Amino acid sequence: MARVFTEGRLAYGMQLPVQSQSTLYAEPWEAAATAADLAEVARAADRAGFGYLATCDHVAIPRRLAGPMGTVWYDPVATLAYLAGITEHVRLLSHVAIVGLRHPLATAKQYATLDHLSGGRLILGVGAGHVTEEFEALGVDFGRRGAVLDETLDALRAALGPEEYPEFEGERFSFKDLGQLPRPAQARIPVWVGGSSPAAVRRAAVRGDGWLPQGDPRDELPAQIARIRQLREAAGVDSPLEIGAITEALYVGEPAWDTGRRTLTGKAEALAESLRAYRALGVDQIQVRFRSRDRAELIDQITAFGAEVAPHLND
Repeated sequence: MARVFTEGRLAYGMQLPVQSQSTLYAEPWEAAATAADLAEVARAADRAGFGYLATCDHVAIPRRLAGPMGTVWYDPVATLAYLAGITEHVRLLSHVAIVGLRHPLATAKQYATLDHLSGGRLILGVGAGHVTEEFEALGVDFGRRGAVLDETLDALRAALGPEEYPEFEGERFSFKDLGQLPRPAQARIPVWVGGSSPAAVRRAAVRGDGWLPQGDPRDELPAQIARIRQLREAAGVDSPLEIGAITEALYVGEPAWDTGRRTLTGKAEALAESLRAYRALGVDQIQVRFRSRDRAELIDQITAFGAEVAPHLND
């Protein structure tokens, strides 16, 4: 399995605004944003050398969670396919697709087509999910979602492989003599596993090509990374594993407004120095998030990061 990004260099990507609007992280301006705003942000990140753009996945949000989560969750395949047509270089990441909600052949058809149309730019990020009602509505056992995800990942390895007629035999899913074209452009779709629970860490170690932690603070990352490497070695998996991290909120320069006490602000060199510490922890790619008051400010931040901060990430 080839790595997505160059070994020894810290890559950077971002979760897109607008496409998911939880009150935990969405900026106020996103509520009135349009597809045009999403497109311009994506194009700016593509121009600025970002390694990937990411989108989330929820099918339906119950009323009891609509307060903190909101109900704005764009479909990841539709969104990433749209972005594939208006960008040139940036990778397209589902962060994360709840693939256990869907039959693996249906998922394979969608993501194989996306990879084919984008010229091989897909990174399939996957996670177990956490919304009980979502699983119940789609007829999937929430209590068994971990086991379902494990088998789904094994099935997807076959269904997203090079064979026109993939074969798989498992407890829940089995298929053979069913052809699916087009095949993905990539010989092997990179699968990054999201989540920081013990089960998610084990899944990343044993079945993943990468790990997407769910907001682990810096001081907790070394132990998690060591655990993943230990589990991976014990499982006899010797292929590369790309480790991710979600950074603190960022603002390039000195903001003229209150960006929150936990936001990293300041000159490009100082921000780069702080972010380089992730590489020292064993992180391969960082997901950055910028504070902004409107689309123009966000694009300015993306552009400044690419031009002024990114060149110093690997000093």
